[in-house]
Amino acid sequence: MKKKKFIKVAKEVVDLEIKALKKLKSSINESFNLAVNQILKCQSKVILCGVGKSGLIANKISSTFSSVGTPAFYLSANDSSHGDLGSISRKDILILISNSGETNELKNIIQFANRNKILLIGIVSQKNSLLYRSADIKLFIPKATEAGGIIPTSSTTSQLALGDALAIATMKQRNFKNKDFKKIHPAGSLGAQLKTVEDIMLKDSSIPFVNENLKMREALKILSSKKLGFLLVRDKRKFTKGIITDGEFRRFSQKNQNFHNTAVKEIMTKNPIGIDKNELAAKALSLMNNKKITSLCVYEKKNKLKTIGVLHIHNILQSNIS
Repeated sequence: MKKKKFIKVAKEVVDLEIKALKKLKSSINESFNLAVNQILKCQSKVILCGVGKSGLIANKISSTFSSVGTPAFYLSANDSSHGDLGSISRKDILILISNSGETNELKNIIQFANRNKILLIGIVSQKNSLLYRSADIKLFIPKATEAGGIIPTSSTTSQLALGDALAIATMKQRNFKNKDFKKIHPAGSLGAQLKTVEDIMLKDSSIPFVNENLKMREALKILSSKKLGFLLVRDKRKFTKGIITDGEFRRFSQKNQNFHNTAVKEIMTKNPIGIDKNELAAKALSLMNNKKITSLCVYEKKNKLKTIGVLHIHNILQSNIS
């Protein structure tokens, strides 16, 4: 086959899978609502199972469910007949995926579910199959032309799309937010992008606070010990009044020989820029870039006068946030 024909093959494959997805979209009915409602009411786990390529799809869907707040796991159809059926409880929901609905490896699982009154959701393309007849909730996937003839392609794409739809529908109903996602995705690039200001800010004794009436000679000592390159100035009520950077210290000292006896409030920059602790750290980085600054005051619930933390650009970069 000439190389120039590869693009044509790729487009044909995509076209066939698009047609399959359009058929799937038209076939979604009230059974989908029933499935989502049962998953939302599940008091235990959602267990997904399939054979061959359908098994791989089941594994991926179980991972998606777990990542958006619905406890789920994949059960090997082969292993289930050798003791793993014991991992299924009556409070679980079992989702079986099969194009034909007649796969031998699934028959024992179907019988076990029916015998023990375990809710069975079948994702299947044959209405005259054992799985379709036995399922409590039937999610039908219309027959579609497989790319390449008999290789599972269009059918597995439809299975995956339907599984994603179930997971996202339950996620939306549970009002699953970024903060929830972050809890179960602490690592990797996703976890980094979902970190909030509060997650990485400096707090308590790490905040370089000084009183507004403190003399410069004492303030310099604190600036050196904190090693952040700035000081936050506050009054006796502990309201943040301003900020002094090491650059401002140097410039003022060059112009004033008696700068050591000057109160910090005389040279501070008033009303330092701040950010709410619940904002994403990525937003804080954007704010720093726009304002051309390297640090932010952190406040809570719009109470900008009370600084509860500070965020330095180094904190953001060390957290792999971009």
